[in-house]
Amino acid sequence: MAKRSSLSIRIIEGKNLPAKDITGSSDPYCIVKVDNESIIRTATVWKTLCPFWGEEYQVHLPPTFHAVSFYVMDEDALSRDDVIGKVCLTRDTLASHPKGFSGWTHLTEVDPDEEVQGEIHLRLEVVPGIRASRLRCSVLQARDLASKDRNGASDPFVRVHYNGRTQETSVVKKSCYPRWNETFEFELEEGSPKALFVEAWDWDLVSKNDFLGKVVVNVQRLRAAQQEEGWFRLQPDQSKSRRGEGNLGSLQLEVRLRDETVLPSSCYQPLVQLLCREVKLGTQDPGQLIPIIEETTSAECRQEVATNLLKLFLGQGLAKDFLDLLFQLELGRTSEANTLFRSNSLASKSMESFLKVAGMQYLHGVLGPIIDRVFEEKKYVELDPSKVEVKDVGCSGLHRSQTESEVLEQSAQTLRAHLRALLNAICRSVRACPAVVRATFRQLFRRNVPFIAVTSFLCLRFISPAIMSPRLFHLRERHADARTSRTLLLLAKAVQNVANMDTPVSRAKEAWMEPLQPTVRQGVTQLKDFIMKLVGIEEKEELDLQQTLNLQVPLVKEGPLFIHRTKGKGPLTSSSFKKLHFSLTTEALSFAKTSSSKKSAFIKLTSIQAAEKVEEKSFGSSHVMQVIYTDDVGQPQTIYLQCKCVNELNQWLSALRKVSINNPGLLGSYHPGIFRGDKWSCCHQKDKTDRGCDKTRSRVTLQEWNDPLDHDLEAQLIYRHLLGVEAALREKFRLLSGDTEAGTSTTGPGGAPEDSLAQLLHVLQDLQEAHNSSLVNLTPTERHHLLELQT
Repeated sequence: MAKRSSLSIRIIEGKNLPAKDITGSSDPYCIVKVDNESIIRTATVWKTLCPFWGEEYQVHLPPTFHAVSFYVMDEDALSRDDVIGKVCLTRDTLASHPKGFSGWTHLTEVDPDEEVQGEIHLRLEVVPGIRASRLRCSVLQARDLASKDRNGASDPFVRVHYNGRTQETSVVKKSCYPRWNETFEFELEEGSPKALFVEAWDWDLVSKNDFLGKVVVNVQRLRAAQQEEGWFRLQPDQSKSRRGEGNLGSLQLEVRLRDETVLPSSCYQPLVQLLCREVKLGTQDPGQLIPIIEETTSAECRQEVATNLLKLFLGQGLAKDFLDLLFQLELGRTSEANTLFRSNSLASKSMESFLKVAGMQYLHGVLGPIIDRVFEEKKYVELDPSKVEVKDVGCSGLHRSQTESEVLEQSAQTLRAHLRALLNAICRSVRACPAVVRATFRQLFRRNVPFIAVTSFLCLRFISPAIMSPRLFHLRERHADARTSRTLLLLAKAVQNVANMDTPVSRAKEAWMEPLQPTVRQGVTQLKDFIMKLVGIEEKEELDLQQTLNLQVPLVKEGPLFIHRTKGKGPLTSSSFKKLHFSLTTEALSFAKTSSSKKSAFIKLTSIQAAEKVEEKSFGSSHVMQVIYTDDVGQPQTIYLQCKCVNELNQWLSALRKVSINNPGLLGSYHPGIFRGDKWSCCHQKDKTDRGCDKTRSRVTLQEWNDPLDHDLEAQLIYRHLLGVEAALREKFRLLSGDTEAGTSTTGPGGAPEDSLAQLLHVLQDLQEAHNSSLVNLTPTERHHLLELQT
């Protein structure tokens, strides 16, 4: 049994933000932090006070997290980025919204005394005395304190207040992971205060000391326990009055917290076997369990259910059969061929998820170069005469205004070139298309559907959305500016016209697209030829391709990174970062000079013990990570890798953590600094083999489409959904049972529909009892942890 938590985050837009630039505007972006650790950075939206991001993320994290914060920043090219404001959602707030927190929230001003992080290790005890007992407080160490100085660290010390007396520890210079090991004592008298205050501060020589956080200890509870020791989370100073809200603008968010208790695999086997049996028999006798699940699933959660079902059947090798069953059901209730798969049905949503899971790498190969070219050219493109902007052209002193017809003609030439390049890339990509995708389209085509049904999926629901929003499909790191967005939109419209087989209806909608019609008509012919070749794959060829694919080691992630190299010894030691191409597979992390070069070195996946961030002061960059592993003789080694931005850093950390999550030698702690000279830069300890001063975060990962399948989690998510619609399922069972008694039901090879539904309801009841038993059988420690989550 395992407890797993995840956050579904959608950052939609902002409005009425204050102007931070002299131009009267801002360049806003968002930073998302979980317990003060940056995990997401949105793209910057330039020159606006009402930015739209529309970015979605799924974060997996430990169930013990406390809060998620959204910081709206203004990007500056020459100076430090300005903080506009923030929104903080605690775990309790998210837990009180089972369907998710959604809506507009006012940004609040960022108060330095509230921006605290980290934990402090204390030992507290009541010591009996002759006249009176004494309260002993041992301040041992702290970890992950906020950095308040320009060098990326702090100079922390601790003040302990009780009964009018204050005692202080020594100052530890340049460390966010200080160790003090100092003890203070206070007399405990009748009527003494009920609280002991432990405050962490950053010492400054010239300016005012900076507050780092505090812990309030309940002395009465300590007297009852006599002794208490552990890590205490530092809390902000909330004694000051809350600053005004409303003048910093607002942020629209959708955030949903999910806590799942995943049972052992054996508990889910009856549910998985029942669903698999329905899919195997479904194409022979459709109309049983899967249609009932679709009928009882609301439109708002249909995409999520479709994705979970698809991943479940992918893991069972039945994705093609599942989609074929949905195709058959869709064809049975659609009379007009041109409307096939245009609705938000389970078939449409499942196919969308399938293309993203199985075809994202293929999409990048086909579409990536064209998108890059559009971004690099940055040409002004417009076909709608009502939106044309006439501009000056020519060299200095010979300016003349470009006519509207010239703008339209140049725009048509540019779009025709991009469309031809894209269509040619698609036509050349038959062999690059994954075998499972080709086989699925073959199944659809064999049901005598028109070309437009196949192109609906491929172009309208996959290629066109990626053209319009390349950032959301990981084709670009940044959002397009207004000019590039318009070019992409017009290109996507042209692709949609090709996908619609150039029907009169599609032509009539926007007559000003007429200059592209010759290329569109040629594209229809090309696309038909491409589809015929795509679905021409035979079952033997499919098996051969699948076997070849199974023999290859799956690529998880690749790209350029900078590896840290040290030269020389002693006082002449120097260090630098060298750019290399890294590849992460399910077997090893390897690197070479270029992507086509022979791999020069590799780290076995089973030897990785941790993948963590490195504190900024170590290398002067906040985008450095470390991979801790054991070499061939079992000695611990560490490599330091620099990324170009926080998103790339978190993507690599997520990939490394996910593929090594089951390694037996994973570390529970690590050093976020480096061993320089004779000590660690983080905690100043001089023993290189010293136990780490911070805890590892192996469970904090970002969800990607190419994540390894987690069969038990997908089964748990499907069970949770079915449990939520159990009342509707029971009502459906009652109606079907009534029809059977009246003699209106027919029984096929899979049995009557109510038989399958009765089995499903029985399986749900068994799973619910298994979950209840898992709570009863918790150990005292686990019960305490569960109580902590509930409070």
